Amino acid sequence: MKSLMGLSRSGGVQKAVWTWIFDLDNTLHNAGVHVFPQINRAMTRYLQVHLNVDEATANALRQKYWRRYGATLEGLIRHHRIDPEHFLRETHQFPDLSKVLVSEPQLHATLQCLPGRKFVFSNAPVHYAEAVIRALGIRDLFSAVYAIENTGYRPKPDSYGFLKLCRSYRLKPQRCIMVEDNLDNLKMAKRLGMKAFWVRGAARGQTPGYVDRTIFRLAHLAGPLGP
Repeated sequence: MKSLMGLSRSGGVQKAVWTWIFDLDNTLHNAGVHVFPQINRAMTRYLQVHLNVDEATANALRQKYWRRYGATLEGLIRHHRIDPEHFLRETHQFPDLSKVLVSEPQLHATLQCLPGRKFVFSNAPVHYAEAVIRALGIRDLFSAVYAIENTGYRPKPDSYGFLKLCRSYRLKPQRCIMVEDNLDNLKMAKRLGMKAFWVRGAARGQTPGYVDRTIFRLAHLAGPLGP
């Protein structure tokens, strides 16, 4: 079996290496333990105050917009004219970020072994994304962080952010690998010509056909292409 680094569409060997595009939360670190619960609570409180609703209504609305648009912020912009900068600043505050992050051992070494440029592409705000990868000790491995502000607040899986990222850094989608925990985002990446690597975690069910490779840990990225 050909290794990933030298595999072309025709099965032949190419000298070009891949560009790696990583999602942030639940991809480069496990956000479900501490980070997401804190963000969710902050978003619910924000909706309570700025929409003048009770906690149950705010929580239901937060989840509804996340499911419909891929990000709660998108629904708030569309339906409530919320200031995105203020919302993101108020809901992504982590004074002791290093104490709440959960990540794999040897994360830096794992990523460093992957040849090619690396980018973070996240629906999170840039100040938070930058703080996370610095706290994880991996900022030096990434060419850039592409966050929700860079996409004009149009979150994944909207194709706009993917295409703008590629134009901004002259990336060819056919030479990119999207590493992501969200299947909707991977489906869009695949539609645009990227390879789709699913960080499955504890998710159940069959692997969709558009997924090129399924991994449970980032340490499994090294090795041959295949599910």
